[in-house]
Amino acid sequence: MLSQRTRYAIRALLHLADHHGEGPIQLAEIAERQNIPGKFLTVILSEMKRAGFVETMRGKEGGYWLSRPPTEITYGDIVRATRGSLALVPCAARLAYTPCDHCIDEAKCRLRGVMLSVRDETAKILDQLSLAESIPAESL
Repeated sequence: MLSQRTRYAIRALLHLADHHGEGPIQLAEIAERQNIPGKFLTVILSEMKRAGFVETMRGKEGGYWLSRPPTEITYGDIVRATRGSLALVPCAARLAYTPCDHCIDEAKCRLRGVMLSVRDETAKILDQLSLAESIPAESL
């Protein structure tokens, strides 16, 4: 399950993608339009700046904007930046692998095999979809 932080990050970046090329977008506008608490959004956008997704400018005319085109930022990029991994269990993570607590031998664990497949399929989908693309919920 995606954390609230990840969902807020995606919504904020989608808002910036919708206004790409229009100049800085103020935090208050993003917070209001996306129904995200302002203080939480400040933290999230700081993380997105450190991850290289947004740029910012202070001041009356300041705000946030995407640091690169929406076509170059995937949902997989954002989820990894906020969660650290696409894997549902730690032993299935590619970059943040750790053995599961209280598990049987990994070579015998059938759950791990399933979770590796889920991770790979999830990555395949999320890494193909950029912020420039949207899929209406009705079509799913």
